[in-house]
Amino acid sequence: MKGMIRGTAFGLIAALALTACGGDSDSDDNPLTGSSGDSGGGKSIVVGSANFPENQLLAEIYAQALEDKGLKVTRKFDIGAREVYYDQVVKGGISVFPEYNGALLSVAVDEKSTATSTEDINAELKAKLPKSVEILDSSAAEDKDSVTVTSEVAAKYNLKTLADLKPVAGDMAIGAGSEFKTRTQGMVGLKKIYGVEFGKFQPLDAGAQSTLLKLLKEGTVQAANLYTTDPAIIEDKLVVLEDPKNLFSSQNVTPLVYKSAVNAEARAALNAISAKLTTEDLLEMMKKLVNDKEDASAVAEEWLKQSGLAS
Repeated sequence: MKGMIRGTAFGLIAALALTACGGDSDSDDNPLTGSSGDSGGGKSIVVGSANFPENQLLAEIYAQALEDKGLKVTRKFDIGAREVYYDQVVKGGISVFPEYNGALLSVAVDEKSTATSTEDINAELKAKLPKSVEILDSSAAEDKDSVTVTSEVAAKYNLKTLADLKPVAGDMAIGAGSEFKTRTQGMVGLKKIYGVEFGKFQPLDAGAQSTLLKLLKEGTVQAANLYTTDPAIIEDKLVVLEDPKNLFSSQNVTPLVYKSAVNAEARAALNAISAKLTTEDLLEMMKKLVNDKEDASAVAEEWLKQSGLAS
């Protein structure tokens, strides 16, 4: 799961992040005391982000949308891993955070949870989150694991869903991080849930996405475990196979908020973002951010205006 991988990778900077909190500040509020207030009395809504580009982009979208409503915002971006920032939200040091609901549940709230659908994950979060925080509406946008193929392979084997792989996977090779071979949300689940067994598994080191894409495009592997907001999906016209049985747990972009710091106007603005944001939107924005090297603030502003959420 993406959240787990990122959490491990970013754990090394936890000590620094706890003291620095990342990003800059335009407020005198103490970011670790919960003094962000009710957002309606001149206090700042503290919007935080983890330390990877997509999450920072989402946080910027939240921040600009809140500012467009005349609300005061303090940005605390680039904080670090969930192990660092989650406790800050719970204690009120951060008011709003763009989360991924599946990873939030399984990493921070209940490691033993087996929920995979958006509905089940959110039901468990609402029941199990600390009383000081809550999730708002989830968006359709997800950044989750997938099995992805080239458009040529999809056409050759008439592939649309993971179930379509069952009669042909024996003639195919799949590339993924080495851990994918033994994970339920990986080769084990593909066989158990969909009856899919690939003829060959090509392991790669975690994070070797460029190598994986090269192998996929040149045909050395015919399928690959990619994240659904990888800009290459658009750039190379790749096909993400649908997962109707929720092998891969949902990872919907979902605002996590400190209850007393976010008023009704702020909640409405954040829920309006969730109502509009799709995975395709995220893909397009990540392409602009990563491939075209556009500024995150400009990308966020453009999306908000195109979606009718900013003036």
